[in-house]
Amino acid sequence: MTDREATEAIQNLMPLAATLAIRAETYRADEVVLSMDWAMSLCTANGILHGGAIMALADSAGGACAMLNLPADASGTSTIESKTNFLGAVRSGAVTATSTPLHRGGTTLVIETTVRDSGGKLIAKVTQTQLVLRPR
Repeated sequence: MTDREATEAIQNLMPLAATLAIRAETYRADEVVLSMDWAMSLCTANGILHGGAIMALADSAGGACAMLNLPADASGTSTIESKTNFLGAVRSGAVTATSTPLHRGGTTLVIETTVRDSGGKLIAKVTQTQLVLRPR
């Protein structure tokens, strides 16, 4: 799948990703990389990218990574827990979220996501648990 196809797939699956103009750079079961540009409309005071926007990017990357790691009988996934440590601020450029699976279970998946700015500085570290959904 090309980056463009992966971006379209993610934006169709998660409409918020389209609203935030999130794009896919890598879309594989072992690693999902999504990025988003800084925009004043996504900022809090003093032109700092809002933590909620950063968390939305990280959750999107983690959710996409979880989807690619679901058991064959699963119908989807849902975030049931997310822990974010913010380590820096973003005032320009872009942010990139890189998600990798830590645990691939039948009931839950645990995904680790790092968020970095354009210069490669670590901005946030996120660990999330995704529930494996099955048809009823």
